[in-house]
Amino acid sequence: MGKVVMNASVSVDGFIAAENDDPGPLFEWLVSGDVPLDDSGVLNVSQASYDHIRPYWDQIGVTIAGRHVFDITDGWDGTPPSGIDHVVVVTHRPAPEGWDSNAAFHFVDGIEAAVAKARELAGDRTVEVAAGDVGGQALAAGLVDEVRMDVAPVVLGSGKRYFGSVDSQHLLEDPNVVIQGNRVLHLCYRVRR
Repeated sequence: MGKVVMNASVSVDGFIAAENDDPGPLFEWLVSGDVPLDDSGVLNVSQASYDHIRPYWDQIGVTIAGRHVFDITDGWDGTPPSGIDHVVVVTHRPAPEGWDSNAAFHFVDGIEAAVAKARELAGDRTVEVAAGDVGGQALAAGLVDEVRMDVAPVVLGSGKRYFGSVDSQHLLEDPNVVIQGNRVLHLCYRVRR
């Protein structure tokens, strides 16, 4: 069974977006290099970032996101992002009216059910949980194996927190990955059990 990883780009003060969902310069690192990260022609990173991110992306089988992210991305037009096989959407509402039931999106009520569904779909591949409220719920429930952060050199001051509304202490191991790229510091922590 693959691991469950919480992941996002984050400001040095711990925010993944402003209150209005604008990430501001948090993704500047994704266009600050000369190595194509994918076939889009848009994402170009440093060699160090590529060597860290590309193998990780290639291992992701399923992404778990909240309904809010699903809604603001317009459901990625029915195609999971970045070549991912499936998206599990944590929601108390059904799929949008007219949604293609054959699309690789699964609408699940509750974080435990979402992680169970994602693990089933991912097999031995990685389950990625979007940071924010859904990621914080997964961490608080003891369902996250690793925390990955792409720390951008920006202070947002306020906004949507990386760990969402987590209000209790959770211990991580020392970082087992620390990589400096252009406009980013990549960090990985295993969750202490």
